[in-house]
Order: sequence, then structure tokens, then C-alpha cells
Amino acid sequence: MTALDLAALRRLAEDGNEEAANRLAELAAERGDLEELRALVDEGNEVAGNRLAELAAERGDLEELSRLVDEGNEVAANRLTKLIRDAK
Repeated sequence: MTALDLAALRRLAEDGNEEAANRLAELAAERGDLEELRALVDEGNEVAGNRLAELAAERGDLEELSRLVDEGNEVAANRLTKLIRDAK
């Protein structure tokens, strides 16, 4: 995907196109683009929140998971619980 394609997806997402926002979240997760995922989460995108939670769990990032849990993300809550349980 080119930079122009990403820019077009971002414009569509900003205009409220949920499918574009979800695709943008998937692409950001594939690239490991945490900033883009966080921005999408801040805009209320659930797919981005779930993908960010998965990446945070893979990295063992308890702070990121806790932030997502505070925002009500169930995937983050499950992953955080598992990480804490496995650490014992």
C-alpha cells in the first residue's frame, strides 16, 4: 500500500467511514505503528483498540494494557489478566 493509499484511507476514516478506519487499524497493526493505532483508539475505533491490546500483550507492555483497560477494552483486560497470572 502506497503513502497515497494510506492518506486516502485516513481521509475516509476521518469522514466517518468505519470500514476505512478498520482497514487502517489492521494495516497499522501489521506495520507495528503504535502511534496510528493510538490515534484510532482515541477516535473510538474498537478494532484499533483490540489490535493495540494484542501488540501490547506481545511486548509485555502492562502500562499500555492498563490504559486500554481503563478505556473499557475487554481484549486488553483479558490479556493483562493473563500476563499477570502467568508472571506468578
